[in-house]
Amino acid sequence: MPIILDSNNGITNSSWTTAGRPTSPVAGQSGYNTTLGGMEFYNGSSWVTVQSSVGYTASYLMVAGGGAGGYDQGGGGGAGGLLTGTTTLSIGTTYTAIVGAGATQSGSHTVTSNGSNSTFTGLTTVVGGGGAAGYQTAGASGGSGGGGGGANNTASSYAGGSGTSGQGFAGGTAVASSYCAGGGGGSSAVGSNSTTSVGGAGGAGTASSITGSSVTYAGGGGGGCYAPSGQTPGAGGSGGGGTGGGTSGTVAGTAGTANTGSGGGGGSGNGGAGGNGGSGVIILSVPTANYSNNTTGSPTITTSGSNTIIKFTASGSYTA
Repeated sequence: MPIILDSNNGITNSSWTTAGRPTSPVAGQSGYNTTLGGMEFYNGSSWVTVQSSVGYTASYLMVAGGGAGGYDQGGGGGAGGLLTGTTTLSIGTTYTAIVGAGATQSGSHTVTSNGSNSTFTGLTTVVGGGGAAGYQTAGASGGSGGGGGGANNTASSYAGGSGTSGQGFAGGTAVASSYCAGGGGGSSAVGSNSTTSVGGAGGAGTASSITGSSVTYAGGGGGGCYAPSGQTPGAGGSGGGGTGGGTSGTVAGTAGTANTGSGGGGGSGNGGAGGNGGSGVIILSVPTANYSNNTTGSPTITTSGSNTIIKFTASGSYTA
């Protein structure tokens, strides 16, 4: 449809859908895109949407990086913080996704480092999972984070690290003289306390169907145990939490599953290494009719029903 000038009603521009754009546009050609709900123009190589207050609703899932398991009878790492919800994306605005890395086990008896935060423009930051305590003569509490790290002990009980309200739960306590450490906090439940024979299990993660199928994210890591005494290490929390090391010999805790934000399992006594935390993830679900196909950072693009799913496993951006 050509531009029509009406002295009473102003200018009426040509209009089209995204699929029905002019096939041989020239630089400067403009019109109203009914799919995107806004004006756009051709800059000589691509269509550019004019900045507008018009927007559309998107669902999101954000998970931060998981904490690492503790070294040498260490606690389980805390899961990265997790948030879900909906937000309004403004057409033409670029939104940056920063995906938090999982923490790496340092091999020392101190509390391990936290996982890294995940951020998305305009949304609340999700906090990296808390680091776990390794074996120390005086004992130690777990680190605070999205989910709290598990504690270690000697003759006294030590508490797990605290979680972040709305994002994760606290790590488990290491009870006095149990020879086992507490589990890391998950996004849906606290890490379990250790007993005299079993390491604390990691806290449960959270199931989400944002991609079209149910996947569980952000489980806490299981606590490690003193291997020669025959204790059973803690299980990893649902959603990819690493299992603690123990039962015999020097056994490393397993790592949290990548792109779930889960915590690593604590290492066994006699020098077992803690498992690394799992990296985070950011997922958007937008109406396919509004999807701009304008991303950076190589996210995975799929569809589910009438929505397009944008899954960032590394940092990137989406222009609405």
